Amino acid sequence: MEIIEWWLKLDSDAKVWLIAHNGEAVSPEVMSKIAAAGGSVTSSAWWVGESGPDGFFLSDEAVDWIEAAANDEPD
Repeated sequence: MEIIEWWLKLDSDAKVWLIAHNGEAVSPEVMSKIAAAGGSVTSSAWWVGESGPDGFFLSDEAVDWIEAAANDEPD
């Protein structure tokens, strides 16, 4: 699933958190909301980044996409 597909299904709190903490490990609460919106972090989608002891991170491309979305730039 593409990021735009689950992004549109996220509530405003999750979007605000992702924008404010862009590039940081995604909180478990926001991860749950992404999964509920259809985003699978176990997929090989371009927006899936690293996962490790510090948590799950979106890819650099996804971080850029969220920054653009926050600035209302075109996809």
